[in-house]
Amino acid sequence: MRKFIIVWLGQIISFTGSDLTSFAVAIWVYQKTGSVTQFSLISLFILLPGIIVAPVAGALVDRWNRRVCMILSDCGAMSCSIAIVSLITLGRLEIWHIYLAVTLSSVFNTFGNLAYTANISLLVPKQYLGRASGMVQIADAVAQLVSPLLAGVLLAGVGLRGIIILDGITFIVSIIALLSVRFQSAPITETVNTPLLQQVVYGWNYIVRRKGLLALLIFFATSNFVVGIAEILVKPLVLSFTNAAALGTLLSLASSGLMLGSILMSVWGEPKQNRILGILGFEAILGFGT
Repeated sequence: MRKFIIVWLGQIISFTGSDLTSFAVAIWVYQKTGSVTQFSLISLFILLPGIIVAPVAGALVDRWNRRVCMILSDCGAMSCSIAIVSLITLGRLEIWHIYLAVTLSSVFNTFGNLAYTANISLLVPKQYLGRASGMVQIADAVAQLVSPLLAGVLLAGVGLRGIIILDGITFIVSIIALLSVRFQSAPITETVNTPLLQQVVYGWNYIVRRKGLLALLIFFATSNFVVGIAEILVKPLVLSFTNAAALGTLLSLASSGLMLGSILMSVWGEPKQNRILGILGFEAILGFGT
Protein backbone atom coordinates (compact mmCIF):
# COMPACT_ATOMS: atom_id res chain seq x y z
CA MET A 1 0.00 0.00 0.00
CA ARG A 2 3.05 2.29 -0.20
CA LYS A 3 1.91 4.09 -3.36
CA PHE A 4 -1.58 4.57 -1.95
CA ILE A 5 -0.21 5.98 1.31
CA ILE A 6 1.94 8.54 -0.57
CA VAL A 7 -1.07 9.72 -2.57
CA TRP A 8 -3.26 9.59 0.54
CA LEU A 9 -0.90 11.83 2.53
CA GLY A 10 -0.84 14.34 -0.32
CA GLN A 11 -4.63 14.32 -0.42
CA ILE A 12 -4.87 14.90 3.35
CA ILE A 13 -2.77 18.05 2.97
CA SER A 14 -4.75 19.17 -0.08
CA PHE A 15 -8.13 18.51 1.58
CA THR A 16 -7.02 20.49 4.63
CA GLY A 17 -6.02 23.47 2.49
CA SER A 18 -9.30 23.36 0.56
CA ASP A 19 -11.35 23.21 3.76
CA LEU A 20 -9.32 26.11 5.18
CA THR A 21 -10.31 28.22 2.20
CA SER A 22 -13.96 27.09 2.25
CA PHE A 23 -14.26 28.06 5.92
CA ALA A 24 -12.42 31.37 5.48
CA VAL A 25 -14.33 32.61 2.43
CA ALA A 26 -17.68 31.70 4.04
CA ILE A 27 -16.78 33.69 7.16
CA TRP A 28 -15.51 36.57 4.98
CA VAL A 29 -18.81 36.71 3.09
CA TYR A 30 -20.87 36.57 6.29
CA GLN A 31 -18.81 39.27 8.00
CA LYS A 32 -18.98 41.48 4.90
CA THR A 33 -22.73 41.10 4.28
CA GLY A 34 -24.27 39.88 7.56
CA SER A 35 -26.63 37.83 5.36
CA VAL A 36 -27.38 34.16 6.12
CA THR A 37 -28.59 33.78 2.52
CA GLN A 38 -25.30 35.06 1.08
CA PHE A 39 -23.46 32.83 3.56
CA SER A 40 -25.51 29.77 2.53
CA LEU A 41 -24.87 30.46 -1.15
CA ILE A 42 -21.20 29.67 -0.56
CA SER A 43 -22.15 26.10 0.37
CA LEU A 44 -24.50 25.95 -2.63
CA PHE A 45 -21.76 26.99 -5.06
CA ILE A 46 -19.32 24.55 -3.47
CA LEU A 47 -21.68 21.55 -3.74
CA LEU A 48 -24.11 22.10 -6.65
CA PRO A 49 -21.64 22.37 -9.57
CA GLY A 50 -20.00 19.12 -8.52
CA ILE A 51 -23.37 17.38 -8.37
CA ILE A 52 -24.30 18.64 -11.85
CA VAL A 53 -21.05 17.63 -13.58
CA ALA A 54 -20.49 14.37 -11.66
CA PRO A 55 -22.29 12.02 -14.11
CA VAL A 56 -20.34 13.37 -17.09
CA ALA A 57 -17.12 13.67 -15.07
CA GLY A 58 -17.35 10.01 -14.04
CA ALA A 59 -17.63 8.92 -17.67
CA LEU A 60 -14.70 11.14 -18.68
CA VAL A 61 -12.50 9.92 -15.84
CA ASP A 62 -13.05 6.36 -17.11
CA ARG A 63 -11.58 7.47 -20.44
CA TRP A 64 -8.66 9.56 -19.18
CA ASN A 65 -5.42 8.88 -17.37
CA ARG A 66 -6.54 9.18 -13.75
CA ARG A 67 -3.26 10.43 -12.32
CA VAL A 68 -3.09 13.16 -14.96
CA CYS A 69 -6.72 13.99 -14.20
CA MET A 70 -5.90 14.45 -10.49
CA ILE A 71 -2.89 16.64 -11.30
CA LEU A 72 -4.89 18.84 -13.70
CA SER A 73 -7.67 19.07 -11.11
CA ASP A 74 -5.21 20.38 -8.52
CA CYS A 75 -3.76 22.84 -11.04
CA GLY A 76 -7.23 24.14 -11.92
CA ALA A 77 -8.24 24.59 -8.29
CA MET A 78 -4.89 26.27 -7.55
CA SER A 79 -5.47 28.74 -10.40
CA CYS A 80 -8.75 29.77 -8.75
CA SER A 81 -6.85 30.43 -5.51
CA ILE A 82 -4.26 32.49 -7.38
CA ALA A 83 -7.03 34.57 -8.97
CA ILE A 84 -8.60 35.35 -5.59
CA VAL A 85 -5.25 36.30 -4.05
CA SER A 86 -4.58 38.61 -7.00
CA LEU A 87 -7.95 40.32 -6.58
CA ILE A 88 -7.36 40.78 -2.85
CA THR A 89 -3.92 42.27 -3.54
CA LEU A 90 -5.43 44.71 -6.06
CA GLY A 91 -8.24 45.56 -3.63
CA ARG A 92 -10.90 44.50 -6.14
CA LEU A 93 -12.33 41.36 -4.55
CA GLU A 94 -16.13 41.23 -4.70
CA ILE A 95 -18.56 38.60 -3.43
CA TRP A 96 -19.41 37.42 -6.95
CA HIS A 97 -15.71 36.71 -7.50
CA ILE A 98 -15.86 34.33 -4.53
CA TYR A 99 -18.96 32.60 -5.92
CA LEU A 100 -17.33 32.14 -9.32
CA ALA A 101 -14.06 30.86 -7.84
CA VAL A 102 -15.69 28.28 -5.55
CA THR A 103 -17.93 27.15 -8.45
CA LEU A 104 -14.93 26.49 -10.70
CA SER A 105 -13.03 24.86 -7.83
CA SER A 106 -16.01 22.59 -7.22
CA VAL A 107 -15.91 21.40 -10.84
CA PHE A 108 -12.16 20.79 -10.74
CA ASN A 109 -12.39 19.00 -7.39
CA THR A 110 -15.18 16.75 -8.68
CA PHE A 111 -12.93 15.43 -11.44
CA GLY A 112 -10.04 15.02 -9.01
CA ASN A 113 -12.07 13.26 -6.34
CA LEU A 114 -13.65 10.86 -8.83
CA ALA A 115 -10.24 9.99 -10.25
CA TYR A 116 -8.87 9.53 -6.72
CA THR A 117 -11.72 7.23 -5.71
CA ALA A 118 -11.42 5.19 -8.91
CA ASN A 119 -7.66 4.84 -8.40
CA ILE A 120 -7.99 3.22 -4.99
CA SER A 121 -8.81 -0.18 -6.49
CA LEU A 122 -5.68 0.11 -8.68
CA LEU A 123 -3.38 1.06 -5.79
CA VAL A 124 -4.67 -1.23 -3.03
CA PRO A 125 -5.00 -5.04 -2.93
CA LYS A 126 -8.62 -6.20 -2.87
CA GLN A 127 -8.44 -7.53 0.69
CA TYR A 128 -7.48 -4.07 1.97
CA LEU A 129 -10.15 -2.03 0.17
CA GLY A 130 -12.29 -1.69 3.31
CA ARG A 131 -9.38 -0.31 5.27
CA ALA A 132 -8.36 1.95 2.41
CA SER A 133 -11.88 3.38 2.34
CA GLY A 134 -11.56 4.05 6.06
CA MET A 135 -8.25 5.83 5.44
CA VAL A 136 -9.92 8.00 2.78
CA GLN A 137 -12.51 8.93 5.38
CA ILE A 138 -9.69 9.73 7.81
CA ALA A 139 -8.24 12.16 5.26
CA ASP A 140 -11.58 13.94 5.07
CA ALA A 141 -11.95 13.83 8.85
CA VAL A 142 -8.47 15.26 9.45
CA ALA A 143 -9.24 18.13 7.07
CA GLN A 144 -12.55 18.87 8.80
CA LEU A 145 -10.97 18.53 12.24
CA VAL A 146 -7.91 20.71 11.67
CA SER A 147 -9.02 23.30 9.10
CA PRO A 148 -11.76 25.15 11.06
CA LEU A 149 -9.50 25.44 14.10
CA LEU A 150 -6.60 26.74 12.00
CA ALA A 151 -8.80 28.99 9.87
CA GLY A 152 -10.37 30.63 12.92
CA VAL A 153 -6.91 31.51 14.22
CA LEU A 154 -5.33 32.39 10.86
CA LEU A 155 -8.14 34.72 9.82
CA ALA A 156 -7.19 37.05 12.66
CA GLY A 157 -3.49 36.70 11.86
CA VAL A 158 -2.79 36.45 8.13
CA GLY A 159 -6.28 37.18 6.82
CA LEU A 160 -8.10 35.67 3.87
CA ARG A 161 -5.20 36.23 1.47
CA GLY A 162 -2.74 34.36 3.70
CA ILE A 163 -5.10 31.40 4.05
CA ILE A 164 -5.63 31.14 0.29
CA ILE A 165 -1.86 31.30 -0.31
CA LEU A 166 -1.48 28.44 2.16
CA ASP A 167 -4.15 26.54 0.23
CA GLY A 168 -2.14 27.01 -2.96
CA ILE A 169 0.93 25.53 -1.25
CA THR A 170 -1.08 22.44 -0.24
CA PHE A 171 -2.03 21.90 -3.90
CA ILE A 172 1.66 21.94 -4.81
CA VAL A 173 2.38 19.30 -2.15
CA SER A 174 -0.44 17.14 -3.53
CA ILE A 175 0.89 17.45 -7.09
CA ILE A 176 4.40 16.47 -5.95
CA ALA A 177 2.96 13.37 -4.23
CA LEU A 178 1.11 12.40 -7.42
CA LEU A 179 4.20 12.92 -9.58
CA SER A 180 6.28 10.69 -7.29
CA VAL A 181 4.24 7.52 -7.94
CA ARG A 182 3.20 5.55 -11.02
CA PHE A 183 -0.34 4.23 -11.27
CA GLN A 184 -1.32 0.94 -12.80
CA SER A 185 -3.36 1.50 -15.96
CA ALA A 186 -7.10 1.13 -15.56
CA PRO A 187 -8.58 -1.92 -17.33
CA ILE A 188 -10.26 -1.13 -20.62
CA THR A 189 -13.99 -1.84 -20.57
CA GLU A 190 -16.58 -1.92 -23.33
CA THR A 191 -18.30 1.18 -21.94
CA VAL A 192 -15.18 3.30 -22.54
CA ASN A 193 -15.57 2.77 -26.30
CA THR A 194 -19.22 3.84 -26.31
CA PRO A 195 -20.40 7.43 -26.98
CA LEU A 196 -20.08 9.69 -23.93
CA LEU A 197 -23.81 10.41 -23.53
CA GLN A 198 -24.61 6.70 -23.84
CA GLN A 199 -22.05 5.94 -21.14
CA VAL A 200 -23.60 8.54 -18.81
CA VAL A 201 -27.05 7.03 -19.37
CA TYR A 202 -25.59 3.56 -18.81
CA GLY A 203 -24.41 4.62 -15.35
CA TRP A 204 -27.91 5.81 -14.45
CA ASN A 205 -29.57 2.70 -15.88
CA TYR A 206 -27.15 0.52 -13.95
CA ILE A 207 -28.40 2.07 -10.70
CA VAL A 208 -32.09 2.08 -11.65
CA ARG A 209 -32.06 -1.62 -12.51
CA ARG A 210 -30.79 -2.39 -9.01
CA LYS A 211 -33.66 -1.36 -6.76
CA GLY A 212 -31.68 -1.76 -3.56
CA LEU A 213 -28.89 0.48 -4.85
CA LEU A 214 -31.42 3.07 -6.03
CA ALA A 215 -33.15 3.01 -2.63
CA LEU A 216 -29.78 3.45 -0.91
CA LEU A 217 -28.98 6.41 -3.15
CA ILE A 218 -32.34 8.05 -2.36
CA PHE A 219 -31.84 7.36 1.35
CA PHE A 220 -28.44 9.08 1.46
CA ALA A 221 -29.64 11.98 -0.71
CA THR A 222 -32.53 12.59 1.68
CA SER A 223 -30.34 12.24 4.76
CA ASN A 224 -27.67 14.61 3.41
CA PHE A 225 -30.31 17.16 2.38
CA VAL A 226 -31.91 17.30 5.83
CA VAL A 227 -28.64 17.23 7.77
CA GLY A 228 -27.16 19.84 5.40
CA ILE A 229 -29.85 22.36 6.39
CA ALA A 230 -28.88 22.06 10.05
CA GLU A 231 -25.14 22.14 9.33
CA ILE A 232 -25.40 25.37 7.32
CA LEU A 233 -27.52 27.15 9.93
CA VAL A 234 -25.22 26.20 12.82
CA LYS A 235 -22.48 28.53 11.55
CA PRO A 236 -24.40 31.83 11.42
CA LEU A 237 -26.13 30.84 14.66
CA VAL A 238 -22.78 30.55 16.45
CA LEU A 239 -21.38 33.69 14.78
CA SER A 240 -24.38 35.65 16.08
CA PHE A 241 -23.00 35.49 19.62
CA THR A 242 -19.27 34.69 19.29
CA ASN A 243 -16.32 34.98 16.86
CA ALA A 244 -14.78 32.95 14.01
CA ALA A 245 -12.13 31.37 16.25
CA ALA A 246 -14.80 29.98 18.58
CA LEU A 247 -16.77 28.68 15.58
CA GLY A 248 -13.64 26.97 14.27
CA THR A 249 -13.11 25.26 17.63
CA LEU A 250 -16.72 24.10 17.68
CA LEU A 251 -16.56 22.66 14.15
CA SER A 252 -13.28 20.91 14.94
CA LEU A 253 -14.86 19.26 17.96
CA ALA A 254 -17.83 18.24 15.81
CA SER A 255 -15.46 16.66 13.27
CA SER A 256 -13.83 14.52 15.96
CA GLY A 257 -16.76 12.12 15.56
CA LEU A 258 -15.95 11.71 11.86
CA MET A 259 -12.34 11.03 12.83
CA LEU A 260 -13.30 8.35 15.37
CA GLY A 261 -15.65 6.67 12.90
CA SER A 262 -12.98 6.70 10.20
CA ILE A 263 -10.39 5.17 12.54
CA LEU A 264 -12.91 2.49 13.50
CA MET A 265 -13.48 1.63 9.83
CA SER A 266 -9.73 1.56 9.11
CA VAL A 267 -9.11 -0.90 11.95
CA TRP A 268 -12.32 -2.91 11.59
CA GLY A 269 -12.38 -3.04 7.79
CA GLU A 270 -16.12 -3.49 7.30
CA PRO A 271 -19.05 -5.44 8.74
CA LYS A 272 -19.18 -8.95 7.30
CA GLN A 273 -22.97 -9.10 7.22
CA ASN A 274 -26.05 -6.96 7.83
CA ARG A 275 -24.40 -3.91 6.26
CA ILE A 276 -27.78 -2.24 5.74
CA LEU A 277 -28.60 -2.60 9.43
CA GLY A 278 -25.23 -1.02 10.20
CA ILE A 279 -25.98 1.93 7.89
CA LEU A 280 -29.44 2.46 9.38
CA GLY A 281 -28.15 2.14 12.93
CA PHE A 282 -25.40 4.73 12.52
CA GLU A 283 -27.73 7.05 10.59
CA ALA A 284 -30.17 6.80 13.52
CA ILE A 285 -27.39 7.92 15.87
CA LEU A 286 -26.67 10.83 13.49
CA GLY A 287 -30.33 11.84 13.59
CA PHE A 288 -30.43 11.62 17.36
CA GLY A 289 -27.32 13.82 17.63
CA THR A 290 -28.80 16.41 15.26
